[in-house]
Amino acid sequence: MEKSINAIRFLGLDMINKANSGHPGIVLGAAPIMYTLFTKHLKITPSASQWFDRDRFILAAGHGSALLYATLHLSGYEISMEEIKNFRQLGSVTPGHPEYRHTDGVEATTGPLGQGIANAVGLAIAENYLRATFNKKDLNVVDHYTYALCGDGDLQEGVTLEALSLAGHLGLERLIVLFDSNDVQLDGPTKEAVSEDLKMKMESMQWEYINVADANDTDAIDAAITQAKSSDKPSFIEVKSIIGYGATAQGTSATHGAPIGVEETTTMREAFGYETEPFKVSEAIYHDFFKKVAERNDFHQAEWIEKMDEYSERYPKDFEHLERIINNESDFDIASYFEMEPMHHEEATRASIGKLIPKLSEALVEMVGGSADLSGSTKVKGINGNFSSKNPTGRNINFGVREHAMAAIINGMTLHHLKAFSGGFFIFSDYMKPAIRLAALMEIPSTFIFTHDSVAVGEDGPTHEPIEQLAVFRSTPHLVTLRPAHANEVRHALRFALESKKTPVAIVLTRQNTKVTTEVDYKNFKKGAYIAKDYDTIDGIFIATGSEVELAMAASEQLSERHDINVRVVSMPSMELFIQQSSKYQESILPASVTKRLAVEMGASGLWYRFASEVHGIDTFGASAPGKDVMAHFGFTVDAIVKRYRNIK
Repeated sequence: MEKSINAIRFLGLDMINKANSGHPGIVLGAAPIMYTLFTKHLKITPSASQWFDRDRFILAAGHGSALLYATLHLSGYEISMEEIKNFRQLGSVTPGHPEYRHTDGVEATTGPLGQGIANAVGLAIAENYLRATFNKKDLNVVDHYTYALCGDGDLQEGVTLEALSLAGHLGLERLIVLFDSNDVQLDGPTKEAVSEDLKMKMESMQWEYINVADANDTDAIDAAITQAKSSDKPSFIEVKSIIGYGATAQGTSATHGAPIGVEETTTMREAFGYETEPFKVSEAIYHDFFKKVAERNDFHQAEWIEKMDEYSERYPKDFEHLERIINNESDFDIASYFEMEPMHHEEATRASIGKLIPKLSEALVEMVGGSADLSGSTKVKGINGNFSSKNPTGRNINFGVREHAMAAIINGMTLHHLKAFSGGFFIFSDYMKPAIRLAALMEIPSTFIFTHDSVAVGEDGPTHEPIEQLAVFRSTPHLVTLRPAHANEVRHALRFALESKKTPVAIVLTRQNTKVTTEVDYKNFKKGAYIAKDYDTIDGIFIATGSEVELAMAASEQLSERHDINVRVVSMPSMELFIQQSSKYQESILPASVTKRLAVEMGASGLWYRFASEVHGIDTFGASAPGKDVMAHFGFTVDAIVKRYRNIK
């Protein structure tokens, strides 16, 4: 056992030394935690790493990637020794921080501290919901735990406190957080930054707190995890370790983020009695991991397959739903639930989404989500009551005022194949952006729904009126931002989000009513832009999104009737989708020969110059007044748009 733990340590050090980059402190200090968890508790099958009923492990302290890669390699995941040697090199599957979809065995992209714990909370919510929804009294087909390993830095992030608080409130008894507690962070001892009583803090948030005095005491770690698994609360295990254990500078921040070096590593090998060449691992160690990880778990997967066969025969309808979730299927006919008569009445686009979510949720058991204490305003709410320990089949997550954790938790739920969605005011996307960025980086289809999308919010004023947020989201790689103009575009936007398999989607909606002024089918909507109003010959083009499409339509009509000027109106719900279209399609919508173009949107103007010669936007903060007064103040009236267009040279 000791040699196997040292194999993790020295393989990690070899990786960091060769790359001349990395974080050896956690590798040396936390290796016994990883060994104990992987060899005695984790229900995983490295040869079938995506087995649905596996335990999930999240390395929240993502800077410790060398620790994770060494453990995964030794456990039998598809990470070759060659890839171990290519740690942090271009094109390797062993990047500086763990990346989902990139490396076998990595359950979530981590590195920005705090995100991993919130992801783990989302995974635990998903497991709890699916277990309550699909398990039968005599047949459990969803039955696993979620683990996370975190460090001091994770626990100082606000998103972590948000997530831990919610997890304790929800009573997520299958969630176990292991804390590599070494009292040191990058800038020195943690006592320079924090002085809280962690035990009291965790217990006050309804967590089971367990202390392990020495990280090298694997029996104590084993007993702590066993105790945690039997608790009726989420469990927090504080394991006291020494950062950089065994190094000359052990116990100091010097070992946190800089290589120890080949010379000292060689000396440490002798001291630890692990005298091998760099990147050499004995067959006995590989065999130890094989017996204690793969072989130990073989029967779990075999037993589960037998249970699923029985489940399919006895509960065919439930099996059909569960299999769809397990396989993350893309061929489910979501479209059939959108085959309704087009809506022609005037309503806020937030109201439109509020009608669609319950209807879709009845058909899709995997739809679960909620808002950050704003469901009465956003209309974004799951069905079947609030999810809780007493109502685990409730599909509304009452996130409270925890926007950052909400977004990261939604990512965790999405990683567990749920169609998870969140709701909030668009201005508070500022609190959610780090998690939304990670959803895009992971290429997972989380759905982020935002309302109160512009200065039309009105009286709440500039603190609540988005300006730059659309531009920020549109600039984020691999994120699709949809700003629908009216009820029918909302329908298409939600369908796009539900059908997405690798792309997170932000749907941005109005507080104020909008009229259904255009007609578009789904095929053309998802091209990102379409012609909403046209003439036989055109003198110019309006490009608009959201509620401003109605404004552009009215301005075009006035220009035609009063001034004999024909201005095409283009609704562009998504810049990103439009840019992906063929040059032929783009030319058909925005012909190069028509250079007089005015983009109309109540937000930052910068990105619109890619499509338009002039932009009627807002590049200052908003103002506090009734919504119509604020819109008029910034020139978002028909007369102002007509005048602006006519003044274009």
